[in-house]
Amino acid sequence: MITATSLTVSRGERLLFRDLSFALASGEAIALTGANGAGKTSLLRTLAGFIRPEAGTVVFADADPAEARARHIHWLGHLDGLKTGRRAREELTFQAQWSGATADGIAAAVDVLALEPLLDLEVRKLSAGQRRRLAFARLIAAPRPIWLLDEPFAPLDARWRAALGLLMQAHLDKGGGLIAAVHDPLPVPARALDIGAGR
Repeated sequence: MITATSLTVSRGERLLFRDLSFALASGEAIALTGANGAGKTSLLRTLAGFIRPEAGTVVFADADPAEARARHIHWLGHLDGLKTGRRAREELTFQAQWSGATADGIAAAVDVLALEPLLDLEVRKLSAGQRRRLAFARLIAAPRPIWLLDEPFAPLDARWRAALGLLMQAHLDKGGGLIAAVHDPLPVPARALDIGAGR
């Protein structure tokens, strides 16, 4: 699904990693590990097209990079990227439809993530865990094959970590792939990629 070859990425004057190569296959999860500041988020942002590497290439199977990033990738950053002044219903509808979701897809995401009681609340009134579930909803509402996730479970309690683990496994079982920056193990079988080892 993705092949990265000899990537070198710096932040300011500091080298994060060099000559990093890996491939993500259909149905596979990769857990990005490494100390804080090692470059896990920067690698995800490079794959998503937000950062240009100093060297190396990122190739997507069966699509040019611009097409793949526009239509094949879901990006869920460490920050939720939600408009806090909007009601949860409006924000979910906007983000999901922008990603290509149908009304049925949005309804399914609301059901799976138990969002109905939250929809009439302003986003700023939601807890961090509730906001994370709202942000995650667009991945369910508008299925895309590649998920790039930055600390996806950080604000979630044990119940919702387990529930989102099941959603991740279902995504993999359908042939999707995911790459996640993590400090704790993912709740699905995953190959570890140590960013610190790429220096």
